[in-house]
Amino acid sequence: MTLAALLQETAAAADTAVASAQFWQHDLSPDLVRIPFPKIGAIQDGIPIRFYSLAYLLGLLAAWWLLRRLSRQRRIALDETGVADLIIPYALLGVMLGGRLGYVLFYDVDADGRWAWLRAPWKVVQIWEGGMASHGGILGVLVAMAWFARRRGVRLAHLLDLCCLTAPIGLCLGRIANFINGELWGRATTVSWAVLFPRTSLPDAEFVQAHPELHALLQQGLVPRHPSQLYEALGEGLLLFLLLFGCHRRLLPRAGATSGLFLLVYGVARMVCELFREPDAQLGYGWLGMTRGQWLSVGMVAAGAIWSMRALRGAAVAWTPPPDPATATKESTQ
Repeated sequence: MTLAALLQETAAAADTAVASAQFWQHDLSPDLVRIPFPKIGAIQDGIPIRFYSLAYLLGLLAAWWLLRRLSRQRRIALDETGVADLIIPYALLGVMLGGRLGYVLFYDVDADGRWAWLRAPWKVVQIWEGGMASHGGILGVLVAMAWFARRRGVRLAHLLDLCCLTAPIGLCLGRIANFINGELWGRATTVSWAVLFPRTSLPDAEFVQAHPELHALLQQGLVPRHPSQLYEALGEGLLLFLLLFGCHRRLLPRAGATSGLFLLVYGVARMVCELFREPDAQLGYGWLGMTRGQWLSVGMVAAGAIWSMRALRGAAVAWTPPPDPATATKESTQ
């Protein structure tokens, strides 16, 4: 090796070390733990318990606990049994099926813009390969709540309010799980809190030309990016929950007010966070330079504004859960 080549290689290594020291490289495992299991078929290294699954479980448990508490305080039109039935199976199936179908319909397209499931329909049910859409999950919950309302005789708008009051908890945990998984990363940036996600693709040519100091990192496929998953966990999750819970005593008596405010604020928060999130590679940027997530959120903002204004004009209702069947039977026999 010539002296010039040696010096050039040394300089490149030094640049890599300096650039890497500025950013944290993502090295988190998506698995919380792996349960030992015999090697059978696709199971070769035990059964994984993933953070993403744990996020769903904790979100549902938190929703059950909060609604159970409101039921005991006699501020909602469900008793404790009704709350349990609402969460499982209705809310669970609504989120899982709606989220999966939403991803398949809104995001899972090939390079020509055609639905990928048309070529392989069986992939629709292969949720273990990933692919869930929050917009689809919201639509799935709407359908599930309509079914529950019809069977239990409870007003649909009130049920939607209960789901929207607790949904940000699951959204927050889900986005944190996205960050742990190292997926749905943000756009390329050089802010001091940027993260190096090893599986990301290279940014556009303009970013590469504007930051020659990152040349060595870019050659390794390491691109500093916004941790947009955490932005979404904060805006679409924690802050939205604090807002809704802080106003729930005034909003819940007016059916539709909580769900309307949820749609409005979630839509705005999603549109803002999408400014820092890398669009799906197969979709890119759409009309007016907006992403698919932003366009879907535009409809949510419009619907939320109309729905909440209509609800706030309505009369307040003092919701109370139905009487305990055991107590009612005892009183009727006396």
